[in-house]
Amino acid sequence: MARSGLKGTYAAPAIEKAFEIIELLADHPEGALVSEMAVRLDRSVGELFRIVIVLEQLGYLRKSVRTDRYTVTYKLLDMAYRATPAQDLVRAALPEMQGLALEAEQSCHLVVPNGAQGLVIACEQQPGARGFSVRVGARVDIIKSCSGQVLLAFSDPQRADQIIAAAEAEQGAPVDRPWLDERLAAIHARGHDNRQSPITHGVTDISFPVFGFDGRVAAALTIPFLEIIDGSQKIGPDAAREMLRAAVTRISDTLGHQDE
Repeated sequence: MARSGLKGTYAAPAIEKAFEIIELLADHPEGALVSEMAVRLDRSVGELFRIVIVLEQLGYLRKSVRTDRYTVTYKLLDMAYRATPAQDLVRAALPEMQGLALEAEQSCHLVVPNGAQGLVIACEQQPGARGFSVRVGARVDIIKSCSGQVLLAFSDPQRADQIIAAAEAEQGAPVDRPWLDERLAAIHARGHDNRQSPITHGVTDISFPVFGFDGRVAAALTIPFLEIIDGSQKIGPDAAREMLRAAVTRISDTLGHQDE
């Protein structure tokens, strides 16, 4: 499964194999044996064995004492937080997300652009026994999802075009730009997005942009509002939307954003 079509002529086979292993295990949280990795990557066990051992020694992989399966450790997540603005963003957002989950009685999650997709970097569960949430690390369709379209709607045109082009390349199909441009213009004019989930019945996605000190959109904070039909729900979607609006305003303020 060697990569091709990349710019430049340099090759580092061991590094390529290491990242192939990490990317493979990222899609298999239950872990994999070295022999299974070899089959899925179309490589020999001998090609991968020493690389897996070195990754384990460095703390990037962990081997189960029960099953001998390897999984990715939290070291990669820790490095990602330290090497990107995500740490400051999560630090600013989490207190507000915790308060929002309690006040609105709904889960919420924070999404950032990540290449051709959106990535959930923080999630706060609602406090009750019933709820709907998205896990940290989940990938989000940046073209079709509520969070993704909010990120695109409030990005500068050049950045939005780059993200859309990356998504087209990954999906292998062109995006319907007239449809998307109309959606993004409506979201920008409204200041947020609010619509029925295209995936889950009974869930209304509500999403607002979070801005950084530079005025650029840093993330989208989203409530997947789950409607309970037994009459026990005290907070409706309109009230939750206003709570979410206030929360993102405070997060943006903490990040140094100033409204013009």
